[in-house]
Amino acid sequence: MKLKQRVPLLRWSFWRMAVSMKNITTTGQVGDGREAALVEYVLANARKGEVGSVLDTIDRFAYDESFLINVGDRKGELLDAAVRRANPKLALELGTYCGYGALRIAAAAPTARVYSVELAAANAGNARRIWEHAGVADRITCVVGTVGDGGKTLDTLAAEQGFGSGCIDLLFLDHDKNAYLSDLHSVLSRGWLRKGTIVVADNVKVPGAPEYRAYMRQQQGRAWRTVEHNTRGEYGTIIPDLVLESVYLGEAVGGE
Repeated sequence: MKLKQRVPLLRWSFWRMAVSMKNITTTGQVGDGREAALVEYVLANARKGEVGSVLDTIDRFAYDESFLINVGDRKGELLDAAVRRANPKLALELGTYCGYGALRIAAAAPTARVYSVELAAANAGNARRIWEHAGVADRITCVVGTVGDGGKTLDTLAAEQGFGSGCIDLLFLDHDKNAYLSDLHSVLSRGWLRKGTIVVADNVKVPGAPEYRAYMRQQQGRAWRTVEHNTRGEYGTIIPDLVLESVYLGEAVGGE
């Protein structure tokens, strides 16, 4: 479905989200009920068992009802292409929100197991309902927690989900932008990346992950090979953004 592009700066739901950034970082939600409303919208309008229909319906909600902070349709195509290049057996996403990113990964890699780590239990519940409606709940697992909790969530992934050496083929970063670099190092320190693992990072320009970008530039050709995709922010054509796609060369360790 070709959706009409909009200017988010002209939308009240965008500004309601912008003034709620503190709420988002602590609760994972904007605070006006849009995430729960999305679930009901998807259940009422998307064809059950059809991933493409569910993705289109989420995009339609974000354009026509309330702005959402997922990767969106435009940048989502960059994610899709990276997933196809990675051809993952196992993918890990940090930042579930409403389940859109994990859903795109599952659609682009129909035999992959997808794991998503989410701070907010309410978001995890919403995402699971959407994945169930899309017919992919058997392939996507949401773990409530955060990588920055001293290792508890990573321990859970290891003990309960079987994460181990070189297991991650694709890593998608779309959570707290200030945690991109530290969380990448935490995953690296576990040895879960392998040579050739692809890491995709959204919103590197807006809201911005400058330390992460500086690290990838400093490590270019050494531990990582990175392509910076110049694009626009989700659900609009005005605000510039960057999506970084980095291939791990197998030389770095966490904390470098």
